[in-house]
Amino acid sequence: MLKPLTPRVFSVALISAFLLTASAQEKPASTGDKPKEESKDAKTPPKKDPKDPKDELVESAHSVTVNGNEIKYTATTGTIVMKEEDGKARASFFFVAYIREGVTNLSARPLTFSFNGGPGSASVWLHLGILGPRRVRMNDDGTPPPPPYSLVDNEYSLLDQTDLVFIDPISTGFSRAVPGEDPKRFHGVDGDIKSVGEFIRLYTTRYKRWLSPKFLIGESYGTTRAAGLSGHLQEALGMNLNGIMLVSAVLDFQTISFNPGNDLPYIVFLPTYTASAWYHKKLPADLQRDLQQTLKQSEQFAMNDYTVALAKGDSLTGSERTRIIQQVARFTGLSTNFVYKSKLRINIFNFAKELLRDQDKTVGRFDSRYTGLDRDGVGDTFDYDPSYAAVQGPYTAALNDYVRRELKYESDLPYEVLTGNVRPWNYGEYQNRYLNVAETLRRSITQNPHLKVMVANGYYDLATPYLATDYTFNHLILDPSLRGNITMTYYEAGHMMYSHKPSLVKLKKDLAAFIESALPK
Repeated sequence: MLKPLTPRVFSVALISAFLLTASAQEKPASTGDKPKEESKDAKTPPKKDPKDPKDELVESAHSVTVNGNEIKYTATTGTIVMKEEDGKARASFFFVAYIREGVTNLSARPLTFSFNGGPGSASVWLHLGILGPRRVRMNDDGTPPPPPYSLVDNEYSLLDQTDLVFIDPISTGFSRAVPGEDPKRFHGVDGDIKSVGEFIRLYTTRYKRWLSPKFLIGESYGTTRAAGLSGHLQEALGMNLNGIMLVSAVLDFQTISFNPGNDLPYIVFLPTYTASAWYHKKLPADLQRDLQQTLKQSEQFAMNDYTVALAKGDSLTGSERTRIIQQVARFTGLSTNFVYKSKLRINIFNFAKELLRDQDKTVGRFDSRYTGLDRDGVGDTFDYDPSYAAVQGPYTAALNDYVRRELKYESDLPYEVLTGNVRPWNYGEYQNRYLNVAETLRRSITQNPHLKVMVANGYYDLATPYLATDYTFNHLILDPSLRGNITMTYYEAGHMMYSHKPSLVKLKKDLAAFIESALPK
């Protein structure tokens, strides 16, 4: 998921470079009775420090029932140390891998690398929300039960379709830069992509999976990472992918950045405001009848009359302005006076505070179905995001218990679920412009026309709204022959749509069908 933001800190960021790794070379033992003299100019390998970090891995055997079939699997949990070619350690990556037992032909068994976003988020959300063999027990509507929390066997796991590797980027989870190494080199667009890419290369090499069909799945900023990785893996490492699954995608940050002079977010957020108002029964009676029909009307207004009106700016005539104010109010559930005072432009934080102000409630950013109670009813933004508050405790407690009790991995480090330690994020080449990795994805599909992409969108997601994603993919400028490589899916839930039981069931079916469609026939 994306890092929870204040209205004054609405940027998500990027980075510097990372050096590739390999194993340290051992100094060969000399032969004979007398050691050979070496030239003073000869280069000697660096001495090994007994304090150098080492891989710490533990394996355990388990089983889970998916679609009525028992799947036996091996879980590998722990850290892999990344080194430069001279053997110098740079970072220790924490991961959890689930590999199905009894597979004799690995070249036919898909392998999926999974991560979440933030930046600053560990992989816990996709791991324990939908993909892994165990998931956090939540109520069917996505609300949390009272603590203490628990895990249940995940009958919707993707382990029946693919082996799974969950990656925690540096400074998240238990992943850390080694002592003496500046972690900031990993905290940015390029450094993040190159370091995660190096982990993928290293894992693929060590576990002999170069010939396996390979997939990426990312959520939120993890979709940004996945699109960037599609280019890095393909062009720098020669590793072509079969498919990429993007959950709650953001590839073009212009679509979500409410900055003066950038009208695009106001346009593409509008249908999600409509969905949110529909859910809370704040729309006129005719718009409350059918969500899908209402969203079509909202999209039509947003991409046509509303876009033209915002483009006109102060040249908009009085009658035109009045008509647009009435339509914005109609599709958002807000008062015409509020729309007027907002200059026709409603940002997400104002909307989340205003929609249910008459009930002294706020709505969630990650999922606007959730409501919160602020200290008071004044102000222009919520005190906290109730949709994040609902999942933070259950997922954090479940992960910390699970890795130790069931996966047998021990560490005294805090498991960084969603950390601010990666800030400020380094934008690198994207300084002073919006981060946009959509072109990287277009280039990857063009160079590898077998690459398929699935995008999962939640109607109540106010962090990465679905029309913003539609807009981005409608502007990929893909050749017509490749547009069929893109699959768009939609769910009546929010950013973490899998926390909503009906959406969890649908998402599993959609992911399984996508993987099947992306495999060689």
